Amino acid sequence: MEQEGDIAEPRLVAETGLAARVAAMVEPSLMAAGFRLVRVKVSGEAGCTVQIMAEKPDGSMSVEDCEAVSRLVSPLLDVEDPIGRPYRLEISSPGIDRPLMRRSDFARWAGHQAKVELTLLVAGRKRFNGVLLGVEGEETLLRRLDAREGEETEVRLPLADIGEARLVLTDDLIRESLRRGKRAARQGLEDEADTLPDADLTPAQPHATQPRAKPNGHAPQRRYSKHR
Repeated sequence: MEQEGDIAEPRLVAETGLAARVAAMVEPSLMAAGFRLVRVKVSGEAGCTVQIMAEKPDGSMSVEDCEAVSRLVSPLLDVEDPIGRPYRLEISSPGIDRPLMRRSDFARWAGHQAKVELTLLVAGRKRFNGVLLGVEGEETLLRRLDAREGEETEVRLPLADIGEARLVLTDDLIRESLRRGKRAARQGLEDEADTLPDADLTPAQPHATQPRAKPNGHAPQRRYSKHR
């Protein structure tokens, strides 16, 4: 059964170093605006890129949502300037083969294949590939697809020991993701129709999307992406 997560639900995996500083800066504002932080990555390849991955509590994230998040977090990063050099800001959705960052993610995507890496050994190993079977207490259940002869096919993995986890791209996952995306889009249109005023005669104002120049010269390039 599909579930909607609590916007304040903590993540199971946290960033370190510079990415952790960025996450601490932007997460409170994201939550206040109705978004959940998925993860932050800072990459030095081909210049510096700061990727902020976010979503709504139901797991949806449109290009318009990415633009809204960019407008929200850009001033915070401009003021604090945690990067200290020119960088490219990338706001993205989690994508179909998304990382699993919260307890609710493992429940929401039960029935789909995932790869999980633990920080501690379970059944003599740290890496697992299998089908999520849901969550019981503080453990996620997994039916292993990589079990050898004589090994247990179903394992319980402590959520507290998860170092990294993500869905595996399959045809079933693509179909389910498209179905949920269409439903979220329909719900968004219904919500918008419910809140539209009877008439709005205010002229539309153009929205500036160019990065603002900064006194220290660290103005970021910005890119919105919705991963597929």
